[in-house]
Amino acid sequence: MMAAGQQMAALTLAVVDPSRSRDFYADGFGWVPVFEAPGIIFYQMNGFVLGLYRLPDFEEDANLEVGSGPGGVAMAHNVATENEVVPLMERLLKAGGRLLRPADAPPHGGFRGYVADPDGHAWEIAWNPAWPIDGEGHVTFGA
Repeated sequence: MMAAGQQMAALTLAVVDPSRSRDFYADGFGWVPVFEAPGIIFYQMNGFVLGLYRLPDFEEDANLEVGSGPGGVAMAHNVATENEVVPLMERLLKAGGRLLRPADAPPHGGFRGYVADPDGHAWEIAWNPAWPIDGEGHVTFGA
């Protein structure tokens, strides 16, 4: 049976050291894996699964040479209020992240900053008053 509409089942990030990445996501976001095996970790997200896959295993599995870093992709973690952006960014930095852009107000509204995880994957930590978050953590575009 074909899934209706736009959907994403999983997002997988190639990482150098899955244990280091697990610590970053646990200490920074407070996330708990739903599955771990040597070289791979899965998190149940709101509507999809986030996977962390050891870089050489990812390259072999996808038959894709990733090289030394991620491509031009940023993931976003939206928060319910503007006052939550900076404290979350600080936790991520303390957990081993690297500051890419301090929090500020972009021209299109809201408040955001960027932190890279230990493998250089960019995370936008954002509050957008036009994107409400429901009780399950789902964001609705322009609601």
